[in-house]
Amino acid sequence: MRRDDLVRWLDEYLKIREFKDPSLNGLQVEGREEVRRVGAAVDAAQAIFDKAAEAGVDFLITHHGLFWGQPFAIVGYQKKRLERLFSAGISLYTAHLPLDAHPEVGNNAVLARELGLQSLEPFPHPKYGHIGYIGYFAEPTPLALVEDRIGELTGMQPLVVRAGLDEVRRVGIVSGGGAGDVGLAKALGCDLFITGEPSHAHYHEPFELGLNVIYAGHYDSETFGVKALAARLEREFGLPWVFIEHPTGL
Repeated sequence: MRRDDLVRWLDEYLKIREFKDPSLNGLQVEGREEVRRVGAAVDAAQAIFDKAAEAGVDFLITHHGLFWGQPFAIVGYQKKRLERLFSAGISLYTAHLPLDAHPEVGNNAVLARELGLQSLEPFPHPKYGHIGYIGYFAEPTPLALVEDRIGELTGMQPLVVRAGLDEVRRVGIVSGGGAGDVGLAKALGCDLFITGEPSHAHYHEPFELGLNVIYAGHYDSETFGVKALAARLEREFGLPWVFIEHPTGL
């Protein structure tokens, strides 16, 4: 498949231009004109680029890209990163907030479906708009069962703050760095808030608000979207893909 055709399809499917995002969403680095193998990864870094090159990837999709709204000099490790992409002919395509918000392949929607949540509705964020989801269990569900299911999905034991009901039904999900949204989740009537990375600055809020929180890990909570997107490309265009695993433990 031609690279430019794939980029156009992704831009439209993910609605790349509709998001106010410090990340430079879309094609960040241009590689080979023909795409034969897609890679999916959470982050854009040297180790991921090396693994992608070894796997024969020529189009790499990441959730976190290289550029975040500020110019920087292409020296040192930044130079080495780009050299690896150029030498391997790998295109780098990034979808940050668009891949949090997407109703089919987004991090939050995929996790919600994997947990069995129903009647999904937007989790309205005051700064970024609709990036997360709120959903419902068919009946009140023990918090411990949700914790176990997230552990099964990520392969890691999540950090759990048990500060609310023993059984939960209305669940808010904001993957990645949503620790500061605990108060918003409570105001939206959630029994449980699921996010990625904990924050010391917001440690006390769940206890004082009486809200259960599951921290599934920033990395682990954001593997869902890139995997789902790559699988969608395989179904749509027959492109083989590989997930480039490189957990951070955070």
